[in-house]
Amino acid sequence: MAAANRIELSGRLLAKSSLRHTPSGVPVLEFSLGHQSDQEEAGASRQVGCEIACVALGTSAGLLAVARLGDCLTVKGFLAAKSLKSRTPVLHVKEIEFQEGNENGFQTQEQDGWQEEG
Repeated sequence: MAAANRIELSGRLLAKSSLRHTPSGVPVLEFSLGHQSDQEEAGASRQVGCEIACVALGTSAGLLAVARLGDCLTVKGFLAAKSLKSRTPVLHVKEIEFQEGNENGFQTQEQDGWQEEG
């Protein structure tokens, strides 16, 4: 049985790098996502917040390249170590959905390319 490693997180786009490409030509964009919410823990409500480093490849990277700082989005993906030397987790984004201005239905899934809702 495969070990579970699936993350879904919503938040605001806090920072992003310039779009770059791998040696094989795949678009890559690193960014950080800030999350704030109310969660229930041990029967009590508490406010939680975090900032997480993320990386997007392919179509998702292209969409994020034109996104504005402060945009609200929901991302789905998996955690992996930043590098062999740095074991700090990074969220590798496989799916992205923009929350504000979603009247045009812009979202993407790595395996399916662009998808339009609505």
